[in-house]
Amino acid sequence: MARLILVLGLLFLWAPILLLAGYAFSADRIPFQWGGFSLRWFAALAENARVQEAALLSLSVATGAATLACLAGGLAGWALARGGRFCGRPLFGLLAGAPLVLPEVVMGLSLLLLFVLAQGAAETLLGWRLERGAGTIVLAHATLGLAYVAVLVQARLARLDPRLEEAAADLGAMPRVVFLTITLPQMVPSLVAGWLLAFTLSLDDVVLASFVSGPAGTTLPVLIFSSLRMGLTPEVNALGVVILVLVLAAVGVAGWVLRGRGGDPG
Repeated sequence: MARLILVLGLLFLWAPILLLAGYAFSADRIPFQWGGFSLRWFAALAENARVQEAALLSLSVATGAATLACLAGGLAGWALARGGRFCGRPLFGLLAGAPLVLPEVVMGLSLLLLFVLAQGAAETLLGWRLERGAGTIVLAHATLGLAYVAVLVQARLARLDPRLEEAAADLGAMPRVVFLTITLPQMVPSLVAGWLLAFTLSLDDVVLASFVSGPAGTTLPVLIFSSLRMGLTPEVNALGVVILVLVLAAVGVAGWVLRGRGGDPG
């Protein structure tokens, strides 16, 4: 009975996605009408300059956001796991994990207000005119991704025997050497998995990008969402398949890293 419920649940979740993937290979111009097997819409997608530009921007934004999230989230996770008791630790942990539970609408609105204030301050005090675009999207996505990286790093370090670091310190190793030779290598699997998860989150985000982007910051998900207002086309189905493959590949690699390289240390 439990297995049947599991199968029905997975079917409910994946049936619409598989249906979209199937119609992406239809030769008919109507998005949800089968007209025989064809790759014409993937070929048309490869010739669409606007889609290519948005895809390149999305990949660039996702790479930058994942890297920033990995750096900031790794430090936050290390501080929570190895920082001991310090002033403001509960508040720091709450703020680090807040993006996990906050609605993206609230995050998007708050980040928009922050960027507007920063624009005004830069123009008033420094004479700089800052525009919202790819840079603000990178910062917004990094804010979301760092929470996931911090959780992974903290969980990883919680499983690491602290006596390894203590033994290295007792043998005369400086704190920097202990971190670089003992702690950091144990953090690498969680950092890699966190980078891939942050990359995936950035690659398919619509809400945050819609709030903080400007005219020159149209990412691929935002372009898809905008095109739906004018009617669905078979190219959107093909594009959905491409995004699905990329996201599944990133999540699969992240899972492999956590299982294969993230086992019990030593």
